[in-house]
Amino acid sequence: MNGDPCLLSATVLRGLIATKQISPVELTRAVLARAEALQPELNCFITICGDEALAAAREAERKLMAGEPLGLLHGIPATVKDIVNTRGVTTSFGAIPYKDNVPNEDAVAVARLRAEGAILIGKTTTPEFGSKCLTDSPLFGRTRNAWSAERSSGGSSGGAAVAVASGIAPLAIATDGGGSTRIPAACNGVVGLKQSNGVIPHSQALDVFGNQTYVTPMTRSVPDTALMMQAMAGEDSCDPWSIGVPVPDFIGTAAPRGDLRGQKILYCLSPPGRPVSVDVEAGFKASLDRLAGLGAELEEFSGEGFDIEPIWRAINHTVWRTRFAKFAAEHGDALSEAFLRQLALATDFSGVAYQEAMFARTALFRRVQSLLAHGHLLAMPTLTRTALPIDQDLFGTIEIDGKQFGSVRPHWFPWTMPFNMTGHPALSLPCGFGRDGLPIGLQLVGRFRADAHLLRVSALFEASHDLLSRWPG
Repeated sequence: MNGDPCLLSATVLRGLIATKQISPVELTRAVLARAEALQPELNCFITICGDEALAAAREAERKLMAGEPLGLLHGIPATVKDIVNTRGVTTSFGAIPYKDNVPNEDAVAVARLRAEGAILIGKTTTPEFGSKCLTDSPLFGRTRNAWSAERSSGGSSGGAAVAVASGIAPLAIATDGGGSTRIPAACNGVVGLKQSNGVIPHSQALDVFGNQTYVTPMTRSVPDTALMMQAMAGEDSCDPWSIGVPVPDFIGTAAPRGDLRGQKILYCLSPPGRPVSVDVEAGFKASLDRLAGLGAELEEFSGEGFDIEPIWRAINHTVWRTRFAKFAAEHGDALSEAFLRQLALATDFSGVAYQEAMFARTALFRRVQSLLAHGHLLAMPTLTRTALPIDQDLFGTIEIDGKQFGSVRPHWFPWTMPFNMTGHPALSLPCGFGRDGLPIGLQLVGRFRADAHLLRVSALFEASHDLLSRWPG
């Protein structure tokens, strides 16, 4: 086989491995060499498990040569965010107190990838417990954007996005509690899906009934995302929302066939009062034109009622305080100032304030449901500007087109958090580049549990341009 196997999609590699045109050992060696070479520059791994990966690749090769049945991802390299449990491999949660934590079992999503033959290459970086939209921590330092060392990778799945964007492994398991998959996907020019609630079981959620966090796929292309979904979806007894949810043909549905005639897409640039950069606005308008060119009918919707910051604070900060107050009291000197400051924001919300926020969350779900009864999908920019500076202060101001705005969260990703709260599938995919040469993301939101349909529309959009031909320098 000619050319660099690291630049091939999992979908292509699957065919090459099955027809013995590339060996799992050769592929794994190439990926590990790339990881070792780029790690000093990008800093996207906390652990690279080279010996284990090569042992798994040799076993994959043996099965292939013996003519044994092969899994969906046989011999394909994958990474896992270091917040997701991996049996026998350190899982640090990006935090110094957990730097030697080795789980004795895999998270359900990881177990399913391994069962389908994927090869774990390493654990990717995350801020402590995935707590913010920037990927840095006292444990490993900072993860740089795949396109520019001067920019943040986004977060909290920054390492996952950078590993995929730079060709280290085509598949990555990430997580998304408020945009943690879609934000870094937009920053690094890859595909990040936060699937519908229950489609991939979450075996590490502490409050599975009120859960807003997701274990997610991150890839360079929509067909590769469909491949991961096919492997990871399906009910498991650990997650009540997963029980009884059928697994559609993600792979077949996501093949870019046909057009978007008969599809109505509702769009909105930003919630009222949230600024958007000129570059992002231009990229969004071009994306809408592309969707219209594929035959979709477009209609604008109002962003009123989507400022969920008050709901977010009451729910998310209560969860954080409950999870980490005692831990921070014991290990405060080993944790970042930003993490401790975030915990301090979780002042005593009353039980009543929390429950009021849960009522508001239900109202938001119904608002999205009414929009999606009128249209098939929603479209909006994933982020209001390209990747933030590498030294961005989480509690500082955010700069958009030369103007400063207070607080990063509502001004940078106003459109990601709502769909964690409502459970609808939301996917960020590359739609262009800013004048700074950095990627811009489009977010498409589908009907509840219509994840396969969302992938189909996304695949058609992706196939309508050639952005995948561009790689970071």
